[in-house]
Order: sequence, then C-alpha cells, then structure tokens
Amino acid sequence: MFVAYLIMALYVISMVAITIYTKNRSKSVDDFLMAGKNGINGWMSAFAYGTTYFSAVIFIGYAGKFGRSFQLAATWIGIGNAILGSLVAWKVLAKRTKVMTHKLQSKTMPDFFAKRYDSKGLKIFSAIIVFVFLIPYSVSVYNGLSNLFEMVFHIDGWIIMLALAGITAIYLFFGGFFATALSDFIQGIIMIIGVVLMLIFFLDSPQVEWDISSLKWFTTTTNNGPAIFGETISLISLILLTSFGVWALPQTVHKYHTVRDDTSIKQGMYVSTIFALIIGFGAYFVGGLSQLDGFSSLLNGSADDEIIPKMLSILGQPWLLGIIAVLILSASMSTLSSVSLSSASVVAIDLYKGFIDKDAEDKKVNFLMRGLCLVFVGISVGLAILNDMYNISAIAYLMGLSWGVLAGCFIGPFVLGLVWKKTTKKAVWVSMIASLAETIVLIIVLGYLKGSWACSFGDAIKNGVNCSPIIGVITMISSMAITFTISLFTKQLDKDVLDKAF
Repeated sequence: MFVAYLIMALYVISMVAITIYTKNRSKSVDDFLMAGKNGINGWMSAFAYGTTYFSAVIFIGYAGKFGRSFQLAATWIGIGNAILGSLVAWKVLAKRTKVMTHKLQSKTMPDFFAKRYDSKGLKIFSAIIVFVFLIPYSVSVYNGLSNLFEMVFHIDGWIIMLALAGITAIYLFFGGFFATALSDFIQGIIMIIGVVLMLIFFLDSPQVEWDISSLKWFTTTTNNGPAIFGETISLISLILLTSFGVWALPQTVHKYHTVRDDTSIKQGMYVSTIFALIIGFGAYFVGGLSQLDGFSSLLNGSADDEIIPKMLSILGQPWLLGIIAVLILSASMSTLSSVSLSSASVVAIDLYKGFIDKDAEDKKVNFLMRGLCLVFVGISVGLAILNDMYNISAIAYLMGLSWGVLAGCFIGPFVLGLVWKKTTKKAVWVSMIASLAETIVLIIVLGYLKGSWACSFGDAIKNGVNCSPIIGVITMISSMAITFTISLFTKQLDKDVLDKAF
C-alpha cells in the first residue's frame, strides 16, 4: 500500500508545481478563462476536451452500473462517445463555434445566446440553468471518488472530498484555464496509461484469464422479447445522452473557444476521438467483466457504485491500485475544474458584469471569477458530503440528470444557432422553457410518483431501465424539434444581428 500512497503523493506534488508555474499566466479575464488571446494547440485542446468528458463518474458510476446491466454490450456507449461525442462533434461544432464566438466576442455560452439572438434575458436565464444544474454533475464526481478511496485506501470519503476540493480550488484560483489545460494534458496521459494497464491486468487475472466468451456484446442475446426491448431502449438512450449531450454542455463547448486555429482544430478532432475510444471502451469493458463468474460471486450484494473499486481490490496489486486511483483522480480533477470554471464564469461575466456592474474593471471581474470558483467548489463538496452521509447511491442518476437538463435546454438553440441563420429568438425561448418544464414533469411522473427511478416498459420487464438517460434524450430531441419548428413560424432576427454572427 506504501507504493499506492507514494504514487498519489507524486501526483499531488505535480499539480502544485503546475499551479506555481502558471500563476502568472492568468492576470486578465481572457487569460483566466481563455488561456490568453491566442488559445492553445490541438493536442492540449483535445486532452482538455477528453478529460472533461470523462470523470470518476464513468469509472465508478457508469462502468459498474451498466457493465452489470449490459455486460460487454456496455462498450457500445464508449464507442458512441468516441464517434458521435468526439469525432462528429468536433467536425460539426469546433470551427463554427470558434469563428462565431470570435465574431460575437462571447466568452461563455449564456453570452453567446445573448449576442446571437439579441436577448439579454436569455443570458440571465441560461446562466442560472448552467450554475444550478452543473452542481449535481460536480456532486456525482466527488461521490465517485470518495467511494473509490474509501474501499481501496480505507480513508473516510469526506476527507477525500475535502482534500480534492482543496487541490482543485488552489490550482483553479491561481492558474485559471491555462493551469487546467496543462494539467489536463498530463492527466490525459496518466488516464491512457492507467486504462491500458487496467485492461491488461484484469484480462490476465485468475477471474478472467483472457476468456470472455461467456459475456454478451449485444442486448439481443436473451430470448426474453420484452427484456430485449427494455435493455435496447436503455442502452440506446445512454449512447445518445452521453454522446450528443456533450454537444451542448458549457464545459465541453468552452474547449472550442480556446483552440488556436484550423490546424489545431483538425488535430484536436482526431486526438480527442482516439482518446475517447481508449478511455470509453476501456472503462465499460472492465465494467462488463464484473459479470464473469469469477467476479460476480465476489460482488454479490455490492451497490452499483462499489463494483469497480471492489474489482480493483480483488486484483491485489498495490502499485496498480495507486496508478488506477491517480487515473480516476486525474479524470475527476479535470472535470471538476472545467465545471467550476464554467459555473463561475457565467456568474461573474454574464450576471455580474452583464447586469449588476456593467463598467466593472477587468481586474475586478477576474478576482470575482476566482472567488466564485471557490464558492462553487464549496457548494459541490458540501452537497457531496451530505449525499455520502445519507448513503444515496445515485452517481449515475445525478450525472444523467445534469447532462439531460443542460443538453435538453441548450442543444437546439446552440447547434441550430451555429448552422442556421433562420433560428429565431422566440423559438429559443420556447425551447429552453419547454425543455426545463419537460424535464421536471418527466422526473416527477417517471421517478417520484413511481417511488423508483427505473422506467418500466410493460409488466413483462421486471427490473425496468434507468430513467434519467431516457429523460435527457427526450428533452434533447424535443429541443431540436421545437427550436426548428417554431423558427419557421416566427419573426426572423434583424439583418445586422445576423451579420455580426455570420
């Protein structure tokens, strides 16, 4: 176990070193939020995108839960993330986002909506949605890490969460986005090495011994027709939510703002795709191995969030545990810093400078943004500790809720706003309000009133399927449909507004 602690200590020291190295690179708002006017290269952008995309949630919450549900068929989620969530997303959005946000001089997603649709009200409404609904995402990441460290290192979860919050707060406060991007690059390399080692050691373990022939790769390998339908719907909804949801998440879209040029965009597209394929496929593949007899017999009675940590403990390799712990910590640190930065920026730039003090100096806004990063980290870790105290095993659900609401509210207005001049202000308002209301209604009807978060598709399906991804997919589809349809029947924006954007 000493080796595992040593690896962890070296990782923490490297993060502190990055903070010291970058502390003078964030003197202005542009420096703090955008890494300066020139942005960052394709490799750093790709790793920043990938490490923000994948966090402790995929390794602890999603991989364990859906590996148990779908076996190796869960790997299709990772493949979908690589193709749809990385390759196609960069192809469609990266250059358009970079060009349009530069023309509009917008630094955040709410600011983009305000200038693209000539509506200050949209800025306020979307900024509130971003701040509120990024919190459950952040909470899910903290909880995922606490579960791992409690089981592997036998350290109380609240201690781990406070330590992680402290490290995140320090390098965010002093280094801003450049510190985040540099640490993301290092963390991304750690993640790739860790996933490859994890795959090798699991496959070579006595519980597997390179024989995975008993596991299914498709949901159609069962003879129970209704169960096939339920499993397929659940799997498809997860692929769509986690692959298309990132098209409209503020913390991932932000990476397109900061990429340097066209060459860097092309580079970032391919690197992020390979990164996502390695991390996504690897995580879900390991989750699927949990259903082999050698593991399943030792995991009986384990909660979904405990599956991966217990599997790591079974391997009994202290140095490997240290590397995997750093892998998951790396994924989580990058995600938490990006989420915190996105939330703090919408309050400081969109709400404070946008409405409260329009003449605020750059230095004042920069300092406020730093302080708000600390506030967001404090709120998130406080709620995560409460969640842990009351033993709420809801990592995958919290993740799905956050992604579902944000993507459902923003995907239509953002994506169509980039590619279609005829997208109207009224359509965007209706779409955002309808998506938010739709999410609340579906949560109440499908979850609260049933007393369970499993959606049943007929009495023949005994276990049902998880509701939050289905809710997210429904709202994303309706967001695109509502935005497009209402734009056809409402007044177009003035020519001068469109000329500024296009």
